[in-house]
Amino acid sequence: MSLTNYILFTIITCGLVTWVSRIFPFVMLKKFDLPEGVLEFLSFVPITIMAGIWFESLFVQHLGHLPSVNWSNLWASLPTVATAVVSKNLLLTVVVGVISFAVIDLIGL
Repeated sequence: MSLTNYILFTIITCGLVTWVSRIFPFVMLKKFDLPEGVLEFLSFVPITIMAGIWFESLFVQHLGHLPSVNWSNLWASLPTVATAVVSKNLLLTVVVGVISFAVIDLIGL
């Protein structure tokens, strides 16, 4: 197998594995009725994941020292969080986040 075919095979295989790992749980969960407690717990999972990703991006780790604040991410997150709270619209929140980070990066804060 040539290198080009090997790379193409690897890309297609990785794509299929990623797709199957994301679709399979949805297909399996359609067949089962989950208890109310499990459904209530799962309703908080996206919020906690997004909060974890957000908090992780606000700090820069330095080995042997306390983390420092990533000021550009902090300033860009302020209008983004305000948009999320007011609109509760994920698409609008993402657009405001991208634009606010681009503006902050452009002016060099």
